[in-house]
Amino acid sequence: MNLSGFVRFVWATSFYLQILLLLVLWIRQRAKSFPVFTAYIVESIVTTLVLYFVFHHLSLRAYFYSSWSLGIVDEGLQLLVFYELAVHVFCPTGVWARDVRGTFVGLICVSTLVALLLTWLAHPAARLPIQTFFLRSNFFAAILLSEFFVGTMALAVTVGLPWKTHVARIAQGLGAFSLICAAKDIVANCVGISRDAHIFNELDRFKVLTYVGCEAYWIVTLWQDAPAPRELPEAMRIKLYALQKQVEDDLNRIRKWRGK
Repeated sequence: MNLSGFVRFVWATSFYLQILLLLVLWIRQRAKSFPVFTAYIVESIVTTLVLYFVFHHLSLRAYFYSSWSLGIVDEGLQLLVFYELAVHVFCPTGVWARDVRGTFVGLICVSTLVALLLTWLAHPAARLPIQTFFLRSNFFAAILLSEFFVGTMALAVTVGLPWKTHVARIAQGLGAFSLICAAKDIVANCVGISRDAHIFNELDRFKVLTYVGCEAYWIVTLWQDAPAPRELPEAMRIKLYALQKQVEDDLNRIRKWRGK
């Protein structure tokens, strides 16, 4: 099996960027804050090495099954990354923000139902049943992940919760990649896998190129320091102090009243 110069370049670039991103996560100590995202990058590196070996030393059939199987693992880790980012946004102190937990669970349920419905309606054309299964499973995962990331960012903005810079950058990259994957899988489900698989392969290459862009984006943004939190204005500090004193006085009066 032979690869074009462009495909070799994209493949090698993606691999080296994955290594560089892992170094950034380690050197800048981002891995402690985002262990699941770090595991996702490690899995991407291992996947690249495995697929490179299979492509050059085994059959095209083996590469096909390896690629689809590892893709399922990749999508599972993306779901875990989504949850990790959601915890950073909605549960920064270990306790879920008030009135958000129910909305967040609702987002997960609605997104899953929509993804299942769209997957059930999809009828990709493929020669083998296993190809149909993989096309539909990829379609489901891409739709679900894009809904999750877009919905989470919208929810964070709506309720006015803090949206940390590094969390936002990871979510933006994965959200954009998920949307591209969803668009790619929509086209793939409409076109199917033809005998030469030309359209499908071109879409897959575009997806890889998009991921390369996300890797470069993460390297730059995660290397930078997160902006320092804005200090509370002096007037607001005075109001909070006065409110706290008033609450303490009220509590003292209540205690005295109960003691009588």
